[in-house]
Amino acid sequence: MADTAAKSTTPKRKPAAGSAVVAAPEAAAAGASTSEARSRFNAALDEARAGAVALKSEARDKANAYGSQARERSEDWVAEAKTKAGELAVEGKARASEAISGLARVIDDNAGTIDEKLGARYGDYARTASKTLGDTASKLDQKSLDELGADARELVRKSPAAAVGLAALAGFLVARILRRK
Repeated sequence: MADTAAKSTTPKRKPAAGSAVVAAPEAAAAGASTSEARSRFNAALDEARAGAVALKSEARDKANAYGSQARERSEDWVAEAKTKAGELAVEGKARASEAISGLARVIDDNAGTIDEKLGARYGDYARTASKTLGDTASKLDQKSLDELGADARELVRKSPAAAVGLAALAGFLVARILRRK
């Protein structure tokens, strides 16, 4: 009795006749769609990789093109800057020479007044200073920028302390001029 009770509580089902046949094509179709999806996914990955390689190559080419353009432009700008600096240096040399000549003329014009007020000896000092400034202005006009650069290097070699002092004085004067503006 116990055996029949146990058997009766768990009923046995019989599979339907067509259910095994239906499950096999569904599994085959599911397997086929999975492999097709994988192949499509792998194809998409390969296409993405190829696109990334192409994009990298294109970016490298553009970067090289921009780099060469920048180098060409920088060379042009350097040449332009050198030309402009040369022009400004020549203009500065001319202005310095004019300023020194003007100072020499002012001192020479006032030498007579110095004679009257301070004596002939101080007037002669003023005339000597005026002549020295005039000679310096004419030497400055006659020298090229390269010669002036060589003279400046020689001055620094001979007396570096004086060169540092002059540079400090020039820096101080430039700072004062810029501070006023």
